[in-house]
Parts: sequence; structure tokens; C-alpha cells
Amino acid sequence: MTNWAGNVAFRAGGVRRPATLDELRRLVAGGPRVRALGSGHSFSDVADTSGELVRLDRMPQEIALDGAAGRVRVGAGVTYARLAAALHAGGFALAAMASLPHISVAGSVATGTHGSGDGNRSLSAAVSGLELVTADGPLVTLERGDADFPGAVVALGALGVVTTLTLDVVPAYELRQYVLEDLPWDAPFDEVLAAGHSVSLFTDWSTVRVWLKRREELAAGERWGARPADGPRHPVPGMPADACTAQLGVPGPWHERLPHFRAEAPPSSAGDELQSEFALPRACLGDALAALHALGDRIRPALQISEVRTVAADDLWLSPFHGRDSVAVHFTWVGDWAVVRPVLRLVEDALAPFDPRPHWGKLFTRWPACPPRFAELVRRYDPDGKFGNDFVRRLVDIPDAT
Repeated sequence: MTNWAGNVAFRAGGVRRPATLDELRRLVAGGPRVRALGSGHSFSDVADTSGELVRLDRMPQEIALDGAAGRVRVGAGVTYARLAAALHAGGFALAAMASLPHISVAGSVATGTHGSGDGNRSLSAAVSGLELVTADGPLVTLERGDADFPGAVVALGALGVVTTLTLDVVPAYELRQYVLEDLPWDAPFDEVLAAGHSVSLFTDWSTVRVWLKRREELAAGERWGARPADGPRHPVPGMPADACTAQLGVPGPWHERLPHFRAEAPPSSAGDELQSEFALPRACLGDALAALHALGDRIRPALQISEVRTVAADDLWLSPFHGRDSVAVHFTWVGDWAVVRPVLRLVEDALAPFDPRPHWGKLFTRWPACPPRFAELVRRYDPDGKFGNDFVRRLVDIPDAT
């Protein structure tokens, strides 16, 4: 059994799929090593274990909207595609979505996944409450304002198996999506990235395209020296645009414009890829892009495409955006780790002066320091290391459960 991209072969002795909460609690309490597995879209070994993997796709896939409170309660195994359709039918929306809607809510939240936009925080920051089954089987409920809450949202599966999450929602809205091509390297990148509800720059560190998602219609003509695309585009050059959400300024529901890819189509390079991403302080945007642009000839042989987005600060301890407005620089690599690894290290060297924080579900070789309060939280919730794995132990000094 592998992850979506096929670069991680899970070592688990089996995959358990409980159908009820009581069954899950018994499974967790009785197993020496347990890890929850979401949709498998992580490129790192964050979900791996030598014990048993647990999938929640047979448990009730709850979506309970409370419009008056502006919240929705969601089963951990629900995907963003399913959640978004249900919310829109009820007249509500999420403020942000990731590039692909195929991913599970719980797995995305646990790894700090995000969308784009100066005013939009990560997907994890929308969480106002969660329930998780901890090491001996009890169900623990945490809400925004509880002392442990900021450490339990982006927690890499290290505290237990999350069963439900409660998310903030907003009234439904429409967006238009535009693609602008050949943005010059002397363009005002800060202004460009602030020009819509969600904005992405796609680049091979030579040419730049702008993916602009906004509520208002964009007047005809050039913007910042870039020209409007004359047809639909795929973020990866050469890929057909059939899998992408509607472009050319056609208005549509938020959940059919915020992701780059349609839920019923294969996303990105259909899994023939590796990915890395680093969050930097927003103020470092110009210097960081210049540093990578200067290395473009050395990056391109391992690269399919890069994406640059902005994300607003949150207060979650392990979030890549904790305490600072950020710019996230993403790399969709070719699918060959031997080719990618030396180039990834080159990128990490170039970004080192900007205090980069990695996306936990993607590939990196330099580990950030663990916040001491998160390490204390892990040891308190899981003193015997039941939910630990090699990935977590690289970050936190915890026992290797037997």
C-alpha cells in the first residue's frame, strides 16, 4: 500500500476500518501502535507506521451545518469536495480551499494545508473544535479557547485519532477565475498577490503566470505587464486543462473556482510527481523570489512547476503560518527522488536566510525546532508513543512503542 504519489510504501501490518466510534475506541486502546490515514495525499512519511493504519471511511460521514452559529461539524473522513457541495447547498461556504478538493478534512488540517489570499488563513485556522480518541480509548473534546487547543489542531496525528472537526463557515459567494501570462520579473508582486480573494503565481523561475480568483470582473487588457490567457490553462505547462476549474472570468460558485482542479478529475500531474513547500515571512517575498529566480537554471531540470501564494497568520503552534503573515513557495517536482533531492537541498540553502517552515505533508530535509509546549503536549497525551512514528520522533523525543 502506498500514498497517492507512490513514493511512500506504508510499513503497516494492516489497515483497520472501524464502522463505529466504539469500535474505533476499542481498536485504539488495544493496539500498541496506531496511526490515522486520510486520503493519502501527503508526500512525506507523516502517516506511516509499523503498527496498524486506521481509515475512517466506514464511520458516519457527518456534515451538520449550524448556519446561525456560522459553523459546520464534519466527520474526519469527509473530503473537501463533499463538504463544499453540502455547504453551498445550504447557502454557506469556506473562506479558503486548497488547490485540490480531493483531500480529507482531518488530514489537511493535521498537516497545516492551506489555500491562498492575503486575507485567508490556513484550512486549519478555520477549526473551532475537534474530538479525538486518545491512547487508552477515551474521546476528548477540545474547543477554541481551551489551553491545549492551539497544539491539537495541527498535530501530525501525534495526539490521537481525530473523529470530528467543527469549522467556521461564511455566506456562500461567487468568484471569477482569470489567468494572466508572461508576468515580468520586475512586476509589483505584492500588489499582484493582493489583487483577488485568492491569487497564485505559477513559475518555472523563468516565466510567470498569474491565477487570479476574485469576486469582481477584471477589466479587459493587460495587468502589470501580463496579458490575459486566450484559453483555459493547466498549472503544469503541457498538461491539458480538462481537469481544471473554469477560467476566462466566467462567474461560478466559490467551491468551483477556489480549487485549481475539479473534484471528479485527476489533480496536478495525476500523481507522477513529488512536492515540497516552504512558508516564509510575507515581508521576504521579493528577496526570496529573487534568490530562487537566480537559481532557475539549476532548479528547472527537477521541476514541473512552482506556485507562490500568500497566507494570513494563525495562532496554531505547529502551523507553518504561526504568528506571521506568510508567503508559501511550492515546488511540484519530477517523480524521481534521486534527481529531486540535491535540487531540494539547493532550494533549502537559498531559503535558509528567510526562516523557512516546511509543509508537514511534503518533502524537506531540514527539520525545524519543535515548540517545547507541543513536545510537552505529545508526551502528556501519548506517554508511551502509541501514535508516534519515525516522522514524529524526528520532531519530538518520544518512546518507540512496542
